Amino acid sequence: MGERFKGKVALVTGGSRGIGKSIASFFAEEGAKVAILDVNEKALSNVGAELEQYDVYIKVANVVQSQEVEMAVKEVVDTFGSIDIVVNNAGVIRDNLLFKMSDNDWQTVMDVHLKGSFNVAKAVQGYMVKKKFGRIINISSTSALGNRGQANYSTAKAGLQGLTKTLAIELGPFGITTNAVAPGFIETEMTRETAKRIGITFEQLVEASLQGIPVGRSGQPEDIAHAVAFFADEKSSFVNGQVLYVAGGPKA
Repeated sequence: MGERFKGKVALVTGGSRGIGKSIASFFAEEGAKVAILDVNEKALSNVGAELEQYDVYIKVANVVQSQEVEMAVKEVVDTFGSIDIVVNNAGVIRDNLLFKMSDNDWQTVMDVHLKGSFNVAKAVQGYMVKKKFGRIINISSTSALGNRGQANYSTAKAGLQGLTKTLAIELGPFGITTNAVAPGFIETEMTRETAKRIGITFEQLVEASLQGIPVGRSGQPEDIAHAVAFFADEKSSFVNGQVLYVAGGPKA
């Protein structure tokens, strides 16, 4: 067990699987007290069991519902004493070409990614302002630059980058930095769903994706966890309002 984040409290949304789970696990292994919020009760219970040796708090909560978020954040503070690091990772996909995309497909993605991140940031900022310290890290995506079949997701992830830069300006004077990590192709349940949507095997999707990745491999959730850790570190206090593309090359 490391001590890089010993004494810190990290809150990770959507932390029951994939990238979120890797981020939560990393913080726990590096000494932080970790709170995980998710709507998937079964997956949340599983990750809680996997991390039972660490100081971990799990809570079923929907980030789209501001009251649920406020209650969950208060419980975390009551349990651990503070919230120092927040990772807005909760997300969903409802991929489709524009002419096939329903109103619900659009709104669901907007709500979870954008409204959810707004709700969490708003709920935690008061505690961080009082402490004069905070790290907010939003998980964006290379899709923010545009991606076929993801008008909703691309727009939401681009919006997160705007939110990141605005919060950096507003909260920076209080010792709170806000940055974003934008993953490229990462092997997760979500990318497996993408393969299924476009009618190919996951192995075929990985092989096709490798053609555009200079380092010659696809990304793993741990790659994103390490990037998040950089922004979360106390020593990164002069890095604020930045978007880090973690995509294996200069072209996201």
